[in-house]
Amino acid sequence: MGVESAGMATAAVKKRRGCSCNKDDFLPEESFKSWETYGKALGETVMRLRDRLTSRSLEQTELTEVRARSGHEMKRNLSWWDLIWFGIGAVIGAGIFVLTGQEAQTEAGPAVVLSFVVSGISAMLSVFCYTEFAVEIPVAGGSFAYLRVELGDFMAFIAAGNILLEYVIGGAAVARSWTSYFATLLNHEPNDFRIHATSLAKDYSRLDPIAVAVITIICAVAVISTKATSRFNYIASIVHVLIIVFIVVAGLTKAKVDNLTPFTPFGARGIFSASAVLFFAYVGFDAVSTMAEETKNPAKDIPIGLVGAMSITTLAYCLLALTLCLMQPYQKIDADAPFSVAFQAVGMDWAKYIVAFGALKGMTTVLLVSAVGQARYLTHIARTHMVPPWFANVHERTGTPINATVVMLIATAVIAFFTSLGILSNLLSISTLFIFMLVAVALLVRRYYVSGETSAVNRNKLVVCLLLIVGSSVATAMYWGLSKKGWVAYVVTVPMWFLATLYLAVFVPKARAPKLWGVPLVPWLPSASIAINIFLLGSIDAKSFMRFGAWTVFLLIYYFFIGLHASYDTAKGSEMVEKVKGLEEGSGGGGSDGESSRRGGN
Repeated sequence: MGVESAGMATAAVKKRRGCSCNKDDFLPEESFKSWETYGKALGETVMRLRDRLTSRSLEQTELTEVRARSGHEMKRNLSWWDLIWFGIGAVIGAGIFVLTGQEAQTEAGPAVVLSFVVSGISAMLSVFCYTEFAVEIPVAGGSFAYLRVELGDFMAFIAAGNILLEYVIGGAAVARSWTSYFATLLNHEPNDFRIHATSLAKDYSRLDPIAVAVITIICAVAVISTKATSRFNYIASIVHVLIIVFIVVAGLTKAKVDNLTPFTPFGARGIFSASAVLFFAYVGFDAVSTMAEETKNPAKDIPIGLVGAMSITTLAYCLLALTLCLMQPYQKIDADAPFSVAFQAVGMDWAKYIVAFGALKGMTTVLLVSAVGQARYLTHIARTHMVPPWFANVHERTGTPINATVVMLIATAVIAFFTSLGILSNLLSISTLFIFMLVAVALLVRRYYVSGETSAVNRNKLVVCLLLIVGSSVATAMYWGLSKKGWVAYVVTVPMWFLATLYLAVFVPKARAPKLWGVPLVPWLPSASIAINIFLLGSIDAKSFMRFGAWTVFLLIYYFFIGLHASYDTAKGSEMVEKVKGLEEGSGGGGSDGESSRRGGN
């Protein structure tokens, strides 16, 4: 395989520059050259899986070699100002304008405000974890690249599948919500503009052609230019913020404090159950981390952009939710278009048009930023050949990943056409919370373990602490989900989490300090992120976990038959190139090969 594979990989990059579309653009690796080579690769599945399980990529590899596989560079033209507005545009949309009504009515009542606070805390903890990685590994792969560096190829692939699922489902949910508010703007019921296919199952029978049309327009805008997209986004987001201010001020003029009584009609369980679903409202900020490759000064711009956007968003959500609950009793809040209907109910019919327009604008920018983010995730995943490298192509003129953008939005449009919002929001929350938990684990590994430097004793201490932190968090979440009134298990699981984190802080020396910007309060902050993300997972319904399990099985089947062999060939080809390069330079390849053997290649 060796030099031949490396040569083929180089040839594949050259072909992609010409934007061809043939078999070698999708499966150029040695394992797929013939049925004979594929059979041989399948026979080596166990050996290759063992290799990939222990393989951890190098930061420099992600920043140079892997990024170069796109053929052309993305343009560095974004500042912290762009990132803040990208963050606001990515997040404030369907979550607040649709799900607030659904969760207030059926799960939390007026305490939906507290649900947003819980979700916001979880999201902010994850923001800090993402920020350190994005500053030090500024590539389009986002959490996929971070996990490849710290947890290895296999865990990165599992995360990659859920990242793509998150974006497709999130975009589909927002597109369907767009239709609901568009109908409200025209004085129609949400389903008036959907086609009822009675032969399909209930949750899949409302066909939504408007959602498909909106996604198609978004796709066209997203492939033109990232900077142009940014300009449109922050101008639109400023308008959005002004509309949010209007909703809060106008809504509070019709406020009735009595509407907050009872404040917690469904108890604490309802608050956390709503939090798990409302986490959907914070999904999107990770799209900002995928733009690190296009940021002028990542060390300054990314922390300001991410933390600034999340702070503004959390405050806006809490104010909007409180205003809604003060305007109407929670039992009367509309589940499809809560803010528009609330203004209509208090005699401000004219205001519902402003609200509907604001919601449509917010959801449009969410779709736009999501399209930008999801394409960059797929681009970087394709650079590793875990999915066909054709998706990694960056267009020479626009500097955008056109192939990845178009394919992801086609998938989003198909899901949006069929599937109801309730199914989409729950499944999205599972994927997102799972990924955020993995990123927090990866941050602890990054701070406490450096291959070839950390002693075996300290490595084992870290592993035990991580197992106890994750295990106690899972036990707490499971007990919460299964036991409606019990509390005894918490006396064991919560102290176990605390003591494991304390031991990690006191008795395990840190192996690495952040170079440019670091998460504060390590290990407490990432450990808390792990605990709260897993706890919120315990509040999601069983059917959503069954769908999540089915998706995971599909991912594993794809990986064992295609992704594993493609990424293995690519990694080994890259290692051979490094060896040949070292020999040509008279170094014998010792330095890079030694490092590669410690980290397991790329």
